[in-house]
Amino acid sequence: MAENKSAQSDLADLLDGGCTTERAWELFDGLPAARVAEVTVGRWRGEELDTGHPMAGVLVASGWYGKQFDDPESVHPLLFADESGNIFAVDPRRVPLGLAGRVPLAGVQTARRLLPVLAPAIRTRRPTARLRDIEYRGAVSAAMVYDHLPIIDHFRRVDIDTLLGVMNMRGMTEPYFFVLRR
Repeated sequence: MAENKSAQSDLADLLDGGCTTERAWELFDGLPAARVAEVTVGRWRGEELDTGHPMAGVLVASGWYGKQFDDPESVHPLLFADESGNIFAVDPRRVPLGLAGRVPLAGVQTARRLLPVLAPAIRTRRPTARLRDIEYRGAVSAAMVYDHLPIIDHFRRVDIDTLLGVMNMRGMTEPYFFVLRR
């Protein structure tokens, strides 16, 4: 229990003030594994852990809400919320992830205002990822494997309702850290 309180405190400090990639790795590597069987089914709210990554602020500005785990075979890796608060799953193949960090945040915010118009083209009801236990950085832990993109999100457990994740995308030189809360 004390270990969880320490991890929660460390994470809160990093979320409040931003952190370096090295500090984020230190926290990630020190957390216990979150096995697939332990990851709770349901909708998880996401937030960014700002390490200065080129994608910093992009997902949040675009309306990213989080992720949804229906079961290990049925995962929605990208949930978005429009300005009215309507939450919907997006097909990651239809989101220009390669442009993240290259488009000014003002352009991303404009795209968010267009979500009601863009939603029919990017929305999906089908799951587009799966959960698997995968060894990563010395621990076997839950990972979300995207069905059609070279992306794996690896998770570690902060507590029963909080996961620290890192996006591992082919060609991305810096890790992108995020937090999921149930």
